[in-house]
Amino acid sequence: MAPKAPTQENEAIAHLVRTTAEQHRGDTLALLGLLRLLESLHREIRDSYFQDTLPKNRQDLYSLLRDIEAEGGWPYISRMRLKEILVYLLEEEQSSNNNIQS
Repeated sequence: MAPKAPTQENEAIAHLVRTTAEQHRGDTLALLGLLRLLESLHREIRDSYFQDTLPKNRQDLYSLLRDIEAEGGWPYISRMRLKEILVYLLEEEQSSNNNIQS
């Protein structure tokens, strides 16, 4: 299982997602909606398509694991934790207060 270079189709999808994100820069709810869509698509692709392609024998499993190791690990969409958001807000508030006092 050789590493696959991004296809033109994947590059077009990535461009569309980046363009959409850029168009909604500063719009928290729109960006949150985009992240939710990407998470939902990730889950749909994993559950409906990817799992059916998983290796059926040790040799194929070994090839898959080598590819995962060589190409950066298992795909994962991380979520911000509420604590991280609160720390960010606290830092922003402190920064804002420092600017007001200056």
